[in-house]
Amino acid sequence: MTEIWRGPMAESLHLGHALICGPGGEIIEAWGDPQVQVYPRSSCKMLQALPLIESGAADAAGLGPEHLALACASHNGAAIHTARVADWIEGLGLAEPDFRCGSHMPKDEDAAHALIRAHAAPCQLHNNCSGKHAGFLTLNRHIGGGPDYELFDHPVQQACLRAFEEVTGQDSPGHGIDGCSAPNFLTTLHGMGRAMAWFANAREGADTRQSAAARLRDAMIAHPDLVAGEGRACTELMRACNEPVALKTGAEAFFVAIIPGRGLGIALKIADGADRAAECTIAALLVRLGVLDANHPSARKFMNKVMTNWRGIETGMIKPAAGLPG
Repeated sequence: MTEIWRGPMAESLHLGHALICGPGGEIIEAWGDPQVQVYPRSSCKMLQALPLIESGAADAAGLGPEHLALACASHNGAAIHTARVADWIEGLGLAEPDFRCGSHMPKDEDAAHALIRAHAAPCQLHNNCSGKHAGFLTLNRHIGGGPDYELFDHPVQQACLRAFEEVTGQDSPGHGIDGCSAPNFLTTLHGMGRAMAWFANAREGADTRQSAAARLRDAMIAHPDLVAGEGRACTELMRACNEPVALKTGAEAFFVAIIPGRGLGIALKIADGADRAAECTIAALLVRLGVLDANHPSARKFMNKVMTNWRGIETGMIKPAAGLPG
């Protein structure tokens, strides 16, 4: 899927699987094995957020598009993210200890440096999944569930599993525990591509589930800065596309795209878990479909990226495999 060139030869190769699905979930193009079983990781957060809206919890809590974008986010932990999540859970009468996601240093440099200067430890608000967990907490309060909402057999996670299976069109054969402690459900790559195409074709007002999907998709498109953050592929490529596109990365080199103007969905998995390859490949597929200009500066940050050494001397390039972009 992606090649790392040094001088006249490809020094490293990133293998993987990718597909583009049409409006009915049919495979339009595929590379590798569409039936490979995958953990979509954070790429499936919009599926996990469906019960938040379908249950009425989002409207009961007065959530707007920014909240919904954060529910789908793997954010940098910048002030624009943590302040909004803090206000959100405070409005529920909850606090940071109610989260079950754990803490890590924020990816945002300013936020990380501020913690270091203050000799302070990060809290769970800094977790890149805190928006998703705020959504879980909102749903949990609405249904009156117990505090351990992250457990597989909890009503919150069972609601997420039902939505996940119905939208992917497949029974999940199992689950693993994600970095944020919530279950991450197995499916096939085709299942995720089918789900992304369904999100692309969802129309608000058609039915409860489609309305929920359209609201989540449109919130992501409207707030790319909340979905990831400055310098991140999701945010930069959404801004760079020449038509509305929702993009979402997942750990271990998963990536999805929702293209509502064309009713298309993309899902991809790089076998060795390298983010640089997932970012290059998603950019190449967007170029292939004509929704991203290969020469846009943001596209060039991830696809056909020039590599330099510590002295600034050009050494090679990260580029998609021959024939991948159109």
